[in-house]
Amino acid sequence: MTLKKDLRIAISGKSGCGNTTVSTLLSEKLGVKLINYTFRQLAAEKGLTLAQVIENARTDDSYDIFVDNHQVELARAESCVLGSRLAIWMLKEADLKVYLYASDDTRAKRILNREGGDLQQIKDFTAMRDSEDSRRYLKLYQIDNNKYDFCDMIIDTANYNPSQIVDLILTELKKRGFIE
Repeated sequence: MTLKKDLRIAISGKSGCGNTTVSTLLSEKLGVKLINYTFRQLAAEKGLTLAQVIENARTDDSYDIFVDNHQVELARAESCVLGSRLAIWMLKEADLKVYLYASDDTRAKRILNREGGDLQQIKDFTAMRDSEDSRRYLKLYQIDNNKYDFCDMIIDTANYNPSQIVDLILTELKKRGFIE
């Protein structure tokens, strides 16, 4: 696969939509850098749990601002796939913006399969996280992360496996003349 130009693809979706998996597979297929710097990585770097980072971010905007600015900075440096909750909004110059969607039930079941635990607790935690994310994004950036109709592609991930989603994105990139 050959890129016809520097290429930046932004992929967003809520937890459990397949964002990390699809972004990773797509970056591998295209031979470009994957940028997926999230609260999860920040938590690991700071020696905190994900829940602690989310809790801290409720009152300290520096968590979001650092993560969001850092990943956009990285994405602007080279051809890449930027996979993050806000990628499609923050990387305005992205050549292709993709939003991955899945129902709350589908997302919770995927998280359960990935991390284990109790399904109801996962649903509760995910609902809390979604609510907190939406509140922060609106406050910090005036972004409503439930409005993504401006994207080039919106894919319901319940209908496809990750490889099929990557194939859909590659087909769109070929159609737009970004790859051959």
